Amino acid sequence: MRPTGLEARNALVTGAAGGIGAAVVRALRAEGARVLATDLDPARIPAGEGIHPYALDVADGAAVEALLERLEREHGAVDLVASVAGVLGNTLVADTTDSEWRRVFAVNADGVFHLGRAFARRATPRGRGSFVAVSSNAAGVPRHAMAAYAASKAAATMFTRCLGLELAPHGIRCNIVAPGSTLTPMQTGMWADAQGGARVIAGSPETFKAGIPLGKLATPEDVAEAVVFLLSDRAGHITMTDLYVDGGATLRG
Repeated sequence: MRPTGLEARNALVTGAAGGIGAAVVRALRAEGARVLATDLDPARIPAGEGIHPYALDVADGAAVEALLERLEREHGAVDLVASVAGVLGNTLVADTTDSEWRRVFAVNADGVFHLGRAFARRATPRGRGSFVAVSSNAAGVPRHAMAAYAASKAAATMFTRCLGLELAPHGIRCNIVAPGSTLTPMQTGMWADAQGGARVIAGSPETFKAGIPLGKLATPEDVAEAVVFLLSDRAGHITMTDLYVDGGATLRG
C-alpha cells in the first residue's frame, strides 16, 4: 500500500460531531492520523483510540486561537486541518433578517477565516502543512432560497484559495472540497417527506436546480475520501483547487 503521509500526524477537524465531519474523523483515523476533533458539543464526536474531542465555536476567533495554542502544547504541531463546521440557511432574500445573515456567515465564512488564520500563523514558520475547507457546490452556482448559504460558502472558497496563494511559497497547500447534496441531517432536514431524496436526484425545474447525473446522493464517506486525499501527500502538487463532489449536479468540475 502506498503511504499517504498521514500516519501519526496531528489532524484538526471542525464540525466533527456528525455528517461529513464525523466521516472525515473516521477516515483520518483509518489512515493512522491522530485526530483532534472539535464541535460545539464534543460529547457527540465519534469516540475511539486516537480521537481527542474538544469543544469549539469556530465563530469565536479568540477561541480558535486559544485552542490551536492548547493543541500544539498538548500534542505537538498541527500540520493538517479540515474545516468542516457549517450551518444551513434556506430563506428567500426578502425574508432573510440581518441576524440570520450574520448567523450563517459567522460559521461558514468567519469560521474558515479564523481557522485558516490560526493555522497560517503556526504553519508558515514550519514550512509544512495542508488545509482543506469543506465548502459547497452552491458556492459556484446560484441557489433558490439559499442566498446567505451560497454567498457564505463562496466567501469561504475564495478565502481558502487566497490563503493557498499566500502559503504556497512556504510549501503549504490549501484546497477546497465542494459537496453537492449529501445524506446528512442538514440535507434530510429540508425534505418534506420520504420522497425528498428522489426529488433532489431528479432536479427541480421550478427552482432552476439541475438533478444529479450519477443518479444518487453522496454519502458523507464520499466527501470524506476527497478531503483526506487532498490532506495527504498523494495530493502533494495540488493547491488552490476546488474539487466538486456532487455526482455531476453542477455540470462542472
